[in-house]
Amino acid sequence: METGDPSILNDLVSVKMPFGKYKDVLICNLPMPYLEWFAKKGFPKGRLGTLLATMYEIKLNGLTHLLNPIK
Repeated sequence: METGDPSILNDLVSVKMPFGKYKDVLICNLPMPYLEWFAKKGFPKGRLGTLLATMYEIKLNGLTHLLNPIK
């Protein structure tokens, strides 16, 4: 996972899921069960995978409130 990239937080609240059941839903609004599924099956490669893994960790640790100022 990328570290130290401040644009990740901005992308979590502005990038939409490009495919699947939650196509066009902002990454920050994806439900935890969907993120858990990716965590079990494997996150996609590249930036999307980094965003999904980061959002999973944020939700897992109860830190979603940290995104409110960015929204």
